[in-house]
Amino acid sequence: MTLNPDRLLTLSNLNGVPGREDAVREYLRGELSSLVDETRVDAMGNLIAFKAGREPLGGAQRERVMLSAHMDEIGFLVRYIDDRGFLRVQALGGFDPRNLFARNVTVQTRSETLPGILTPGGRPIHISSAEDRSKVPELKAFFVDLGLEAEEVKRRVRVGDMVTLDQQARQMGQLIVGKAMDDRASVFMQLEVLRQLEGPPRHDVYAVFSTQEEVGLRGAVTAAYSVEPTIGIGLDVTLAVDTPGVEADEAVTRLGEGIGIKVYDSSMVSTRSLVDEFADLAEREGIRYQLEVLALGGTDGAAIQRSRAGVPTLTLSLPTRYIHSVTEAVHVDDLEAGIALLLAYLR
Repeated sequence: MTLNPDRLLTLSNLNGVPGREDAVREYLRGELSSLVDETRVDAMGNLIAFKAGREPLGGAQRERVMLSAHMDEIGFLVRYIDDRGFLRVQALGGFDPRNLFARNVTVQTRSETLPGILTPGGRPIHISSAEDRSKVPELKAFFVDLGLEAEEVKRRVRVGDMVTLDQQARQMGQLIVGKAMDDRASVFMQLEVLRQLEGPPRHDVYAVFSTQEEVGLRGAVTAAYSVEPTIGIGLDVTLAVDTPGVEADEAVTRLGEGIGIKVYDSSMVSTRSLVDEFADLAEREGIRYQLEVLALGGTDGAAIQRSRAGVPTLTLSLPTRYIHSVTEAVHVDDLEAGIALLLAYLR
């Protein structure tokens, strides 16, 4: 399998914080039009694509398999405009403030996009004390400078406008690097699986491109209640801390060593029979995989698993370096392994 990274680069560059996933959704609707039997958008903004399975032998019932990868990215909303025209922001998702110093951002209003700079308040190095330089500011200290007079800012920007970090995605060796690989890389995998399915899958497939995952798995909750799946498969990224300064036992996964099959995170324990089934399938098909245990984190899989009376669920996890930064990095081989394993299961 040879992947064309252009769609992933495009997906990474699109802006879509929780509740503002419109650009991502519209791009996907265009891509999906010839790949599935129907698409719909629910009240939460989830895009739900349906592909009917083939008729089973002997009158058996088809499973209803729900896949879910989230469209949203971590970012900000404008929460306050001060008298000098600086914007204070509300974080949407988990940020490490160490990654936010002097970042280019885009503020999207109802009618236009405005370039800005996100930075914390305080003194630059030239006039700061040693104590000042040793502190890491809290998120509440950050503001956006639009380079405009205060009255113009107040005329053009309002509370609730979207603020996203700027970063053009690029290929770097065997890595695809950019913002929002969490979870646009999994969105890309899900899209490629639908593109590469030849003929009807084994079971009915509901491919959900969900909203508001970064603020509490919200879109996947309502989608799971609507779809009523009998099997759930979350698609998300996971830590690959295979870099200097971290002990080997803390790496979680490693880039280039295969797709992660989640055993545990702080939101779910994957259904063991599915973990075993996917691991056995990967070994039969010669697909590289890693069993993943993540101490803290959650995915759409948890929302599916706990819907209604409960759903057998696991998550396929894409190893990713530098998560929740603008240089999130995924490996081409891991993308290919994830697509191959999911195709093998659905076929």
